[in-house]
Parts: sequence; C-alpha cells; structure tokens
Amino acid sequence: MTMISLNLPKAELKIKWEDGGLKVFDALRNKYVRLTPEEWVRQNFVAYLVNHLGYPSGLMGNEISLTQNGIKRRCDTIVADSSGKPLIIIEYKAPDVEISQEVFNQICRYNSVLRAKYLVVTNGLNHFCCRIDYDSELNITFLKDIPLFKELI
Repeated sequence: MTMISLNLPKAELKIKWEDGGLKVFDALRNKYVRLTPEEWVRQNFVAYLVNHLGYPSGLMGNEISLTQNGIKRRCDTIVADSSGKPLIIIEYKAPDVEISQEVFNQICRYNSVLRAKYLVVTNGLNHFCCRIDYDSELNITFLKDIPLFKELI
C-alpha cells in the first residue's frame, strides 16, 4: 500500500507489517491500528497538531464514543480543554474523499451532542476549521488556518 503525500509536514510514524497488513502506532490510543488511507490522514494530522501547533496529546483522544439520538457513534478525534470539555472535534476522510456538505453534516451531528467550540474536517490535502459562537445565534466563522493550541484557550 502506497500512502500519498499529504498537505502536512512530514511525520515520523511507527509502521509495521503484522497479521498480513500494515499497522501504524497510534500514540493517543497507545496501540497499533490498521493503516488505512483515513488512518494515514489521522496519524499525520495528530502529529501536526502536537508537533507543530502545540496541542497537548494528553488532552486529545481518538475514536471517542458518544450517543446521538440513541445511536452509538464515534468521533475521529476530540481535543478537550483543561477541564475535559470538548474543545475541538476533528473528522478525517481519506485523501481521495472530497470534503462535501455531507461531511460537515456528519461533524455537526456529533457536535449537537458535544457542543465543541471548533470543528475541523480534513482529508489530509484540504483542511477546514470553523469556530462556533454559541452566544450569537450560532454564528459560524471559517478560519484561514488551524489555530495554535495557545490561541484556543
């Protein structure tokens, strides 16, 4: 499997061959997971947040379960504030998946439960980040860049 170059700084990922397939070490889950194109994006994006934007890995989690309208769902990544409240929800897609309105609808459904202040959607090539202001009739502002962690708090 050839992983394509992403629109992110190069990350040093631990990859190994096991059980007939490639696996990548997920530092947030502290285990090796199957290396799919979406997982390639996740691991590179998490490394970008931690190594380049100052996000504390201790405030981040991958594959976080939540229940929405009685249905169990999983958020790809959540970044919490120091009190544990969700601050950012991140949704990943494989590089060949277009970032569409449906992708934004998906992350908004998760956010209807979590009420995070920021939403990020990426396929590793295109990254979108928006800030939600709950105090002004749900005003959503798309940001030019993914903010540094210190800019969030």
